[in-house]
Amino acid sequence: MTSTATNAGNTAIEQIIAKFTAGDPTLFEHMAPDIDFRIDHYRDDTDVSWQAADNLPDLMALFGRLAEEVFPKGTKALEVTTTALGNGWHLTRFQQQFFYGVRQCDVTSATYITSHEADGLLDYFRETVTTVDNI
Repeated sequence: MTSTATNAGNTAIEQIIAKFTAGDPTLFEHMAPDIDFRIDHYRDDTDVSWQAADNLPDLMALFGRLAEEVFPKGTKALEVTTTALGNGWHLTRFQQQFFYGVRQCDVTSATYITSHEADGLLDYFRETVTTVDNI
């Protein structure tokens, strides 16, 4: 199996991240109605049990809560690197900087996203937040 870097912005995950950081609600147009979505945190005591959805309406509600509690001032992408793994699968490294509502301070965060897309729509999303460092 060979992995290759993608052409920036061509995958559903890259389009979604670009729209997410821009605060553009049309990001949901790139997601399948039956999306399997979850965010996990590595060694963090924050309750993220609510950060999962298996359909678009629930995901929209989840994003609303993220906007209020986690990203009240939005976010800025520092790095987005996506590698195609084959058969619609991608691995994305996403580094961002934002005001973290939970801690009430500015932070940087590094995450890894495993995603799958079919017919141009994201149908699987697993994000592992590896670090959230205060600035």
